[in-house]
Amino acid sequence: MSAMRDVAEKFFETCETGGGWEACREYCHPDATFSAQAAALADVRTLEAYTEWVKGLFGPIPDSSYELRSFSVDEKRGNVSAYSVFSGTHTGEGGPVSPTGKRVATDYVYVMHFEGDRIRHLTKIWNDGFCLAQLGWM
Repeated sequence: MSAMRDVAEKFFETCETGGGWEACREYCHPDATFSAQAAALADVRTLEAYTEWVKGLFGPIPDSSYELRSFSVDEKRGNVSAYSVFSGTHTGEGGPVSPTGKRVATDYVYVMHFEGDRIRHLTKIWNDGFCLAQLGWM
């Protein structure tokens, strides 16, 4: 297994299970950046902030989970991509409205760009409007 793949898999699992920055930082450059073309994440610019955002989802969506469907390494370009489906039900407090009891299942892709043996940048490809509508948040 390549070092990039190993780090990316550990980061992905830690982030997606709500570990937050404290648990994810060892896999990333301290100033790692984040981007997404999604309104829900418009103000999130660092990987630290993003990992904390994911951690925060466990309040309104306490049964948050993911199903990893594809994982690939592009050694030549220094990228690892992970395609997954996030799911859960808005039964907890938090979010923009009171618990709706609605369930979500939303596709997303992480493209993790490496510099050396750590993640330098993460791009999330995600249709946030579809997700938020499923939850009854818009």
